[in-house]
Amino acid sequence: MTAQKTEHGVSESLSVQPSESLCAPQTEPTGIAPQTGSEGQEEAPGERPTGVAAIRRALRTMPYAPGVYRMLGARGEVLYVGKALSLRKRVVSYTHVTRLPERLRRMVSETVTMEVVTTHTEAEALLLEANYIKRMKPRFNILLRDDKSYPWLMLTDEHPFPQIAKHRGKAVRGASLWGPFASAWAVNQTLNLIQRVFLLRSCTDAVFNSRSRPCLLYQIKRCSAPCVDRIAPQAYAQLVEQARDFLSGKDKALRETLGQEMNEAAEALDFERAALLRDRIRALAQMQESSTINPASLPEADVLGLWQEGGQTCIQVFFVRGGRNNGSRSFFPAHTQDEAAGDILSAFIAQFYDDKPCPARILVNADLPEQALLAEALSLRRGRKVEITCPQRGEKKQVLDHAVTNARDALKRRLAETAGQARLLEGVATLFGLDAPPSRIEVYDNSHIQGAHAYGVMIVGGPEGFDRKAYRKFRIRGPVTPGDDFGMMREVLERRFGRALKEAEAGDTSNWPDVLLIDGGAGQYSAVRAVLDDLGVTGVTLVGIAKGPDRDAGREWFYTGEGEPFQLDPRDPVLYYLQRLRDEAHRFAITTHRAGRSKTLVTSELDDIPGVGPARKKMLLNTFGSARAVRQAGLAELEAAPGINREMARVIYGHFHPDWQPG
Repeated sequence: MTAQKTEHGVSESLSVQPSESLCAPQTEPTGIAPQTGSEGQEEAPGERPTGVAAIRRALRTMPYAPGVYRMLGARGEVLYVGKALSLRKRVVSYTHVTRLPERLRRMVSETVTMEVVTTHTEAEALLLEANYIKRMKPRFNILLRDDKSYPWLMLTDEHPFPQIAKHRGKAVRGASLWGPFASAWAVNQTLNLIQRVFLLRSCTDAVFNSRSRPCLLYQIKRCSAPCVDRIAPQAYAQLVEQARDFLSGKDKALRETLGQEMNEAAEALDFERAALLRDRIRALAQMQESSTINPASLPEADVLGLWQEGGQTCIQVFFVRGGRNNGSRSFFPAHTQDEAAGDILSAFIAQFYDDKPCPARILVNADLPEQALLAEALSLRRGRKVEITCPQRGEKKQVLDHAVTNARDALKRRLAETAGQARLLEGVATLFGLDAPPSRIEVYDNSHIQGAHAYGVMIVGGPEGFDRKAYRKFRIRGPVTPGDDFGMMREVLERRFGRALKEAEAGDTSNWPDVLLIDGGAGQYSAVRAVLDDLGVTGVTLVGIAKGPDRDAGREWFYTGEGEPFQLDPRDPVLYYLQRLRDEAHRFAITTHRAGRSKTLVTSELDDIPGVGPARKKMLLNTFGSARAVRQAGLAELEAAPGINREMARVIYGHFHPDWQPG
């Protein structure tokens, strides 16, 4: 990356080679300093132009090279990210405001400055644009909401008896991966089949090394028990190769081989082996029959079906690998109502494959505006050719139609849920006298055992249901007196709104709640009201919800600070909704507390030794068997342990023997 200094600012040039990562430039680009308020006119000193004037100012130093541009607002937030074959020619179009749609007019009016990054080709610019959009989430771009990792099947290659297991996250050195799978259920189905057909071990290396007799999986014919030498290394290696062939889509040849072996075993009167091979063949056949999408002409592809209705879009993605369906997932990208299907699908594809491998073929049901460029960019990232097609007939069209049908059904369900949610929020607004339906309801709860492992939590509800990405955990710093729920709640609210007030001062009120719901009666309401008043929090409707006599759910009392507490009809849907919010906060608090308590239970005295991290801790436990054995080990034994040098051995020994003096 090279920065070119100019008279008015800095224009950065990013040179991206095909072999380099396009995800994160080593240096963030510097903004192009504004120069003139309008073309041919100088601004008064101290003025900061906005809108068209800011864009024209940036154009003075903007190159004609391909690259990515970012439009920034007054607080430095990214409003929009775009790519262009010629940056200057593309950006100049934003100065003709009358030709722009309303959405882009608003974007231009809020623009204060611009940043550009140049690339070698337009394809590289497209990849960089997708990465920026995914990381920065500009509100004027089409956004893919996909923050989930995808499960894979992993086969350890370097072990004499490879393990088959599920895997999430980055690739592991010395292991082969197959996938991705759309869900844990989909990968579990395939893993179950692998165990039934190929009898590969799924246990960890530690369990494998400690076995002295076969486990239950061997008894139910899901493992060949290599841990206790029930199978020869050569025979296990053959099973591993067969599993590789199956996962690579070579199952037809595999079934023929198994059939031949079954016949040979039957002719040799080895009926037990023949029955085992028969069961393996049936399991393979069952896998083929159970897949809804299983086209022979699609060995490796992603099928993307798009459906639009009610101003919203659903994209259903089917993952086909090795000629088998690895499951499907629905996505609902954020966009304005005037976006075309092709533009949405193009933006989705670019962002979706930004951090995951791309298959050889992508099937879509809409013509993409820059289909050839997008295919070139994905090929550049993959290192091999990627083909994007819109089939019109045949088996591929049937597969695509099935994906579109699923997208249509998923979107109809979502619209129905959204409509129901809107009615509930209107009911909440009427109940508590709000000017409009709330867009953000925050609910708080805490959990502890006599003050120990104390946690407070916040859950968020809104027009789209529970917003789990906005959930927050607060580990209570204390000290907490057992039973002092008021003190815990005060700490949580001070930390939550202390940060929110700073964000509001900077002009960001996107995370400001409309309603704050707490579990409790008059006492809890008064305590929280006092905290909010002390912090200077205004514009938030505070509501307390307390269960009725004998903690009878369905007869809750509501406290708002205005008038007497009241109850709702037990069959009121708004009551059900508020109960769900409270119960979700309680569930989240309990699970957070349990997770924190479990974490402390599995801590070891080895964790307190300086320089002993997870890797060294694992080595020590594998070598000595327990932390107690490490504590009792001599200095010479510690020095002989793998991964422990002489100096580290002295640190460990000195930790357990404070009076020891090194010789």
